[in-house]
Amino acid sequence: MNSPAATNSHALSDDTQNMVQKINGLGTDEKLALLYFIYEKMGDSITPAAPAAAEPELAPVLLNDFYNLSHDQQLNIMRGIVNRDDTPYSRAYGALTANNQLVVWYAWAIGMGEKIVDIPEGYEATEAVNGVLGQIEGLEFEQQISVLRDVANNMGYTDVKPIETQAQVGKTSSL
Repeated sequence: MNSPAATNSHALSDDTQNMVQKINGLGTDEKLALLYFIYEKMGDSITPAAPAAAEPELAPVLLNDFYNLSHDQQLNIMRGIVNRDDTPYSRAYGALTANNQLVVWYAWAIGMGEKIVDIPEGYEATEAVNGVLGQIEGLEFEQQISVLRDVANNMGYTDVKPIETQAQVGKTSSL
């Protein structure tokens, strides 16, 4: 496992944890399509929560430089982030907080079809994507945000290790 994000959970309940597991089980392009559809269908309600708690200036390589790349390059970078590949863009993404990661996806969703590579014309979402999307739409707002934070936080590359808990090391910290 490349990142502690897989064990780092923002989800509030077993239902949302199960939803995150379903999303994590999707293929790379299915995850990208799901993020696109989430922001297309629910962007107006989801996005105000994340940007207010984020600092987009912390991600210039993803929110400025990225826009100048070809659409093929953008797609390959997005796939690398989803797959948690060890690339400069994936590392830049992995270094962000979950809220800033949501801002990146939000900004990319806003620019899709213009500055950002769009979903292919005629793309038909798989049954798995449609099923997960329907389940996410059925969640309460806070649960939707929690699921999206977990999904976003399970992407990107980082070699930062989580701090071990007292239960894991069997020792108490000393001052």
